[in-house]
Amino acid sequence: MDNRIMVPLSTLQWVDRKTVKPNDYNPNKVSKQNLELLKQSILTNGWTLPIVVRPDFTIIDGFHRWTVAGEEPLLSILGGKVPVVIVAHKDKAGNIYGTVTHNRARGTHLLEPMKAIVKELIGEGKTVEEIGKQLGMRPEEIFRLSEFSKEDFLRMMINPKKGFSKAEFITKV
Repeated sequence: MDNRIMVPLSTLQWVDRKTVKPNDYNPNKVSKQNLELLKQSILTNGWTLPIVVRPDFTIIDGFHRWTVAGEEPLLSILGGKVPVVIVAHKDKAGNIYGTVTHNRARGTHLLEPMKAIVKELIGEGKTVEEIGKQLGMRPEEIFRLSEFSKEDFLRMMINPKKGFSKAEFITKV
């Protein structure tokens, strides 16, 4: 096995967030709504992806994780620390390649699988409010993905505790 592939994880450490700094070339932008979703993801799932940094602690990947780590409640919960792994590229081009490939490799969500996910969550009795909070979606987006009639969807919004039973859900699909 090529040891170079495993080296970054051997550098995993929690460091003071203030020692980490953004790079000056990241082309990735995230909406305020998606930053809130990222924060919610960390609060729900824990911190699952370290920030990738150069030896001088300049970010290669993880700028948005670093950003939300500076906001409450994460700042207090994490004690001002963030997890990092160090990757030493031989030149700036390697750092840029790392930033872009990390971002592009994450991909995008396709419509049909997202519809199936929303339908499954509704079928499990999850409320529109909970789905919206956990997936960072507005009710209108959940409505479009659910493919429920307007009347059925409004009924779920008005009476979120009732939702749909599994049997009722199956007849709607």
